[in-house]
Amino acid sequence: MLQKIQEQVRDAAARGVSLNIQGQGSKAFYGQDPVGEPLELAGFSGVTSYEPSELVVTAKAGTSIAELEQLLAGQGQHLAFEPPRFGGGTVGGMVASGLSGPARASMGALRDHVLGVTMLNGQAEALSFGGTVMKNVAGYDVSRLIAGSMGMLGVILEVSLKVLPLPTAQATLRFEMGAQQALDQLNRWGGQPLPINASACWDGALVLRLAGANAAVQAATQRLGGEMIDEALARPFWDGLRDHSDEFFQGAMRAVQGDSQLWRLSVPQTAPLLHLEGEQLLEWGGAQRWLITPSGGQRVREAAASVGGHATLFRAADKSVGAFTPLASALARIHQQLKKSFDPHGLFNPGRLYPGL
Repeated sequence: MLQKIQEQVRDAAARGVSLNIQGQGSKAFYGQDPVGEPLELAGFSGVTSYEPSELVVTAKAGTSIAELEQLLAGQGQHLAFEPPRFGGGTVGGMVASGLSGPARASMGALRDHVLGVTMLNGQAEALSFGGTVMKNVAGYDVSRLIAGSMGMLGVILEVSLKVLPLPTAQATLRFEMGAQQALDQLNRWGGQPLPINASACWDGALVLRLAGANAAVQAATQRLGGEMIDEALARPFWDGLRDHSDEFFQGAMRAVQGDSQLWRLSVPQTAPLLHLEGEQLLEWGGAQRWLITPSGGQRVREAAASVGGHATLFRAADKSVGAFTPLASALARIHQQLKKSFDPHGLFNPGRLYPGL
């Protein structure tokens, strides 16, 4: 199938048409609207290498996240950054979008777990970057640059990822408290040796997930107090938060069908609560904040920038304000140079990340 993909890239370059790289289409809503002829990767799938003792797995871009996670779970391992699946999703789309789930604040982002990438550039050449060990990084770390690039640089063919053992113990605690009180409490706990793996605050409640060794989790539950949530209820909650299938995000989906927007704000954990119109859900110790608002644009971006952060228009019927925060001129030039180096004909996902890329 690789040869077929290369032929399609060469043909597109010869005809001067763009290509829309896609796997299962689970993230087609993310970024600006896709344009171009579809370049299908769902059939380019399979785990090509897995060394449980080395904590490394290599999979083709079209491999479903569900299939990969099932394989890892059989060895007591997982993708610790909990990539959103949105009802499907492939390894290639996972890396191209660069999104991470509830455990990101404690376990690191997706890009921190990418060890190596093989990709196809705009001249249909297969290029490999990185490797299968963390120390194999020399010069510009292109494999991590690909994470979150939205396919603008090339076609991801294969990815090597760091995997980690599943925690031996988990517990979920619930506390009744408002958003600002939750932020203050999370900042206090953040300076203590507690096995906090994930957090979420919404509708007057703070929910914590503890994960790690049995002794550490048990000691933390006794120290923190709160209401213990049964695992049978806790797991669906965290999965719903991860995949945007819980009550908050279902409400966001309904709102977006009207005139509302779903924004994702990335701010310092210590930033105070931003008083914006709409409904907010806080994650990552306060560093990621979701906002459902009837209007946004410049006002939301200015609020995020005022505390040293930025805002992404995650879901909306109208994305004319741009999905991602506009780049400073110097950064825009770097992006343009990278695009020209990897995709000189401008074939791949044009405009999906930023206009002109």
